[in-house]
Amino acid sequence: MAATTVERPAPNPVRQSPVITGMAVVLAIAIAKFLFHVYFNNRYGYFRDEFDYIACARHLAWGYVDQPPLLPFLTRISLAVLGQSLRAVRFIPALASSLLVVQTAYMAREFGGKRFALGLSALTIFVAPISLSDGSLLTTNCLEPNLWMGCAYFVILAIKRNQPRYWLWVGVIAGVGLEEKYSIGLFIFGIVVGLLLTEQRRVFLNKWIWLGGLASFIIFLPNLLWNIHYHWPFLELMHNIRAEGRDVVLPAGPFFFQQALLVGLLSAPIWIAGLIALFAWQRLKPYRVLGWSYVACYAVFFMLHGKNYYLAPIYPMLLAAGAVTIEMGMNRPHWSWLKPAIVVVLLGLGGYLIPVFVPVLSPEAFFAYMKTLPFKLPVMEHAHERAALPQWYADQFGWKEIVAETAVAWDELTPDERRDCGIFAQDYGQAGAVDFFGPHYGLPASLSGHQTWFLWGPRGYSGKCMIVLDDNRQTLEKLWNNVQYVGTSADNPFALEKKIDVFICRGSKFGTLADLWPKLKKWR
Repeated sequence: MAATTVERPAPNPVRQSPVITGMAVVLAIAIAKFLFHVYFNNRYGYFRDEFDYIACARHLAWGYVDQPPLLPFLTRISLAVLGQSLRAVRFIPALASSLLVVQTAYMAREFGGKRFALGLSALTIFVAPISLSDGSLLTTNCLEPNLWMGCAYFVILAIKRNQPRYWLWVGVIAGVGLEEKYSIGLFIFGIVVGLLLTEQRRVFLNKWIWLGGLASFIIFLPNLLWNIHYHWPFLELMHNIRAEGRDVVLPAGPFFFQQALLVGLLSAPIWIAGLIALFAWQRLKPYRVLGWSYVACYAVFFMLHGKNYYLAPIYPMLLAAGAVTIEMGMNRPHWSWLKPAIVVVLLGLGGYLIPVFVPVLSPEAFFAYMKTLPFKLPVMEHAHERAALPQWYADQFGWKEIVAETAVAWDELTPDERRDCGIFAQDYGQAGAVDFFGPHYGLPASLSGHQTWFLWGPRGYSGKCMIVLDDNRQTLEKLWNNVQYVGTSADNPFALEKKIDVFICRGSKFGTLADLWPKLKKWR
């Protein structure tokens, strides 16, 4: 008898959830963003502030005049593991910026978003000008959005799952955030305002939010004690900057426009829709606390004349809410064509603006590119107005020339003079550049009265012989008997600091450098 085979029906393929496939797209976008930054992060030179973080990383402490300790600590680890090339120094911002893509998509998922909302929220972070900038430079701004949105994510979970224990994690992340940049304190203030103005105020009757506050305080305590010990240097710094009128103060219209510009002009309708939805859409009503937190932060930053980018870390949660709102609004057949159109337009304009915030062009090509822009690039400090390039690019040029001229002065000293000759710089950019590039020329660590360099003191130098950068002969001759002009650093046409004079000063008139040091303090 012939055997018969029974043909079994093929098993139905397992259908993946739109959320799962959406997260796969999100991860692809995050990886692409990371690789993009890694590739382009060595195009120009080291940024002024990066010298500061590297120098602080070599002098670990619980605080610094212009920042808390977390970023220098992480930089210390990065330098030890990866080295000090541009790509290595900027590994942390590249990674943090890519992580923010995933964080934003996770918030969209908790808001109820599906595949399109997750992908759209991730894409808005990829192309957001401020996110492109944060991923390209080592600054305290690069980690700030991750920490703010870490708090926001656990606020969402605490409300959605009715699990007060999540407030403990809000406090933990807020404490870590205070060790990275103090501005997260304002975001926590905004959340408290939002809780008080909504039905979520009942959480104050629960122990977990108070335990979260205690955790935040304990984590922040070492830096708090450091500030108390040094008589609140950061507050003194902020007071001096405000008194000097250094920052550009924006009226209401330009301030809002620059918010839209930093997040992306075409992304503005998305985050605005998200903000409105947090107040008006029943589905997002439980999370209205986040809407109030934005209003509170916006009002405070505007009234205190904060720089335009101070509010930037708050926008990912609004973009997530906006992406979910748009997805629900387009959940109709005759609106479905708008989804790929939105993606194409975002990618198109995002690609057009990339050269503004990532150095994909040479400086010469960038000058031609700037002429095609329909708006002027924002200027945040009056001193930046003289630069040919935007400040975030201009401050990546000229440092090697300054250190090379300093080395010329060092070579003119006798061996005996070198044993007691310090190098004094006027600001942390010059001082940090000497510390970073100087070992190649055999230069010692720099001295300065600027920011935390002042706390590091005169380092045992007598002051009888000093190399001084960026000063004038008349001032120096009041302090030393012999002032020798050595030369001027080579002119770099792209640099913000250019043509820096270098002097050798001998025979002090002021006693010891320790006597003079209190007068050299410059916190501004």
